[in-house]
Amino acid sequence: MPYPQAPWTLQGYAIQTLHLVSIDQVRPLIPSELGIISVWPGKTLGSVYLSNYGSGSVLEYNELIIAPALVHYQKKIGAWISHIYVDNPDSVAGGREIWGLPKELAEFTLQGERATVHQGNQNLCSINHNRQSWAWPIQLGASTFSAKGNDLLIFSADFKSLLGLIGSQLEIPTESPFSGIGLGKPWLTVRHQQMSLRVHAPKVLGEIHI
Repeated sequence: MPYPQAPWTLQGYAIQTLHLVSIDQVRPLIPSELGIISVWPGKTLGSVYLSNYGSGSVLEYNELIIAPALVHYQKKIGAWISHIYVDNPDSVAGGREIWGLPKELAEFTLQGERATVHQGNQNLCSINHNRQSWAWPIQLGASTFSAKGNDLLIFSADFKSLLGLIGSQLEIPTESPFSGIGLGKPWLTVRHQQMSLRVHAPKVLGEIHI
């Protein structure tokens, strides 16, 4: 299946919720070779990221990323992605074959201030959010760990956007594959407008046993 080679340049907007989640609860989702970073006693930082990549992107698609923990390996820090969904088959193929990400196909319904993601009759999650009234320009970089076979990978992403704080409500039904993570009420939600994201090719860090 055809897909662009890395790096991928993506443009659009995104909504991201941040959560304090139990380290013991998410430990089974993380390879044992990775340490989980505690940001509060017994808690790590989890995230839900919902994005729309449109005109100007190497591929146009919607994406839902579930990152249950902030982790470290050999003095490198990044997120671990346990679940990731898109609505473009080429993005599934590229995500799996380039970055070793467990991408799956899903359907996205984006209606004003509500977004719903589902697979067939199974609802994965819904996000209600407020409109963004103000924002300021930012330029950041972040790293993410992944695995391809027994190879532990790390890749970086650089992005520019207009960042604003918004209110949100996250709904995850009990039948959702990631309901057991314990993603409750977000303690912080941000919206990226006019976002430009560049995702670089991964590098091999070591071996893991999944």
